[in-house]
Amino acid sequence: MAITIPETIRSTATAGERLFFRTLKTFLPDDYIVYFEPEIQGKRPDFVIIGPDLGIVVLEVKDYTKNTLFQINHDEWHIVATFGDQAVIKSPMKQARDNMFHVVDVLKKDKNLVQLDGKYKFQLKFPYGHGVVFTRMYSKDFIKEGLYSVIEPHLCFTRDEIDPDKEEFSEEVLMEKILNMFVVPFRLKEPLTLEDINAIRYHLFPEVRISAEFKAPVPYQDQLLLSLHDIKTMDLHQENLAKQIGDKNRLIRGVAGSGKTIILASRAKMLSKQNPDWKILILCYNISLANAIQQMIHHMLNEPEDLFDFDPTAKKVQNQNIIVRNFHSWLKNDLKIREQQLPAFIKKIERKEAILPTYDAVLIDEGQDFEADWLKIVSLLINVDTQSLLLVEDRAQTIYNRKRSYLQDTGLSFQGRSKVLSINYRNTQQIVKFAWDFYRKHSMFKNKVVNRDLEGEIIAPQSTKRKGPEPGIVKAANFFEEMRLVARQIKKLHFERKVPLDEMLILYRVKRTHQYPIIDIIKRALTDEGLPFYWITENDVSKRSFEKEDGKVKISTIDSSKGLDFQAVFIVNVGSMPFPLEENREREVSLLYIGMTRAKEYLCLSYSGESEFTLYLDGILQERREKNKGIVKVN
Repeated sequence: MAITIPETIRSTATAGERLFFRTLKTFLPDDYIVYFEPEIQGKRPDFVIIGPDLGIVVLEVKDYTKNTLFQINHDEWHIVATFGDQAVIKSPMKQARDNMFHVVDVLKKDKNLVQLDGKYKFQLKFPYGHGVVFTRMYSKDFIKEGLYSVIEPHLCFTRDEIDPDKEEFSEEVLMEKILNMFVVPFRLKEPLTLEDINAIRYHLFPEVRISAEFKAPVPYQDQLLLSLHDIKTMDLHQENLAKQIGDKNRLIRGVAGSGKTIILASRAKMLSKQNPDWKILILCYNISLANAIQQMIHHMLNEPEDLFDFDPTAKKVQNQNIIVRNFHSWLKNDLKIREQQLPAFIKKIERKEAILPTYDAVLIDEGQDFEADWLKIVSLLINVDTQSLLLVEDRAQTIYNRKRSYLQDTGLSFQGRSKVLSINYRNTQQIVKFAWDFYRKHSMFKNKVVNRDLEGEIIAPQSTKRKGPEPGIVKAANFFEEMRLVARQIKKLHFERKVPLDEMLILYRVKRTHQYPIIDIIKRALTDEGLPFYWITENDVSKRSFEKEDGKVKISTIDSSKGLDFQAVFIVNVGSMPFPLEENREREVSLLYIGMTRAKEYLCLSYSGESEFTLYLDGILQERREKNKGIVKVN
């Protein structure tokens, strides 16, 4: 079964489009991607098919009958419209061909997608083709009316070739025809790689772009070609979700590292593009996460549709209609009210006695951190005509004791309007297992872990199987020694594994204990090793102004790291967890789980004191020692 984007076809699609959509989804291979009506730099073909052993095929769908056609030639068709009026249109074959070359022209600019020598130099390194699907005409109609003299048989589908209910239908013929709809007469010697397909998606669909190493266009034998490396795009499931969230109120529940924030930001960009006059609000709890989302949105809005249009000297686009705030900043600066006033203001708004700003769309990240009254006031300020509210959450990352029912809090039902993201893309398989084993062992919610789509449950993460080193565990005599070891490890990762300093994060629970001034010792250890650092959570100003790519190691509380990710994460002073003064032990479990899942590749936990959590880590260290005893090393 092929991957279709969107996952389901819109209800207003024609009967023929719906039939063809179902046929492609059912009968094409699992690794084929079928796009329905994608927007590609101003053009909107009906279907685009991408397959590793295929290349790209662009298809137009026509629900014509033989009575529709009055006079046709290779360039234009005279057709009889619905009420008997005649119209002259571009030949559907020419329309499909033009759309195909539009796609090809976009892709041919990428050095990695073209052949740089040989007979097909500067052509795409994979085949591309086009065709037309006639959903209400049969092969016998084409023969009887002599239509094959104008329309090449191998470049069109008829009803009997796409309808599984027809006796003449054959899955083999469907595949064979698609494989032969090509302009360039060569087959792929080797299938397209995942990197190739991601590069194709990166160019055709700017909304799926996350990042790429962009190098200046390079001249190559009188051609100017793009050079991109390390391309990262949304995964297909994430793209599907961003494009088919739908209107009105929606809920996305996802595990740590599943791309919830990326989907939310991409959704905001799409809404802004489709509705430039809309006022769009993005809210979250953390100041540092609001700052990160602001930077992500700014990057997305300044990402050019066509990378050759990229002008580094051009004035940056400001997100005019997208406002990003942490909740309390929004309350203070935009609504001009204090949190204590919320209950009274909610009543005033309900009685229409207060006038506050309204929003056409609101998107809330880390929704599990929001109080009932917070959600209530947000929902009251959404345009009643749009009712566009997107809530994104992960109950396993709950660190505040919130009791809620979304129906009561917002007045909106999310029954049948929610999606679950269970795949963790951020962390390696080893980090996912390590963090989840800890959570399952210590959380009082462990018996609520199920995989069905029910409100209130914890979702078990699935790993993408991306492998990496086992999380490190460092036990030291005291915190001074602990930080010396951590600082040296950071230096080693930087020089030996080439991990950038700004891709490393140190997380702490509290900035001082009765024994140690934690922050002072962290800063001293980094300074002694000559490592520049930025303390994100020094104050509100540092939280709002931090930039990730500044060449400095970051330092943060675990609370403020929600929504962020780094290549390497060091959680220090784990002996202070569960924190003795914190009455809610479950919050401590969630905090350490959150901290662990910030790490994309390298994770290290260090401690010099003793606590319930360090005793658990002692057990893991003991298991590792016993396991290593049984290993015989052969030189």
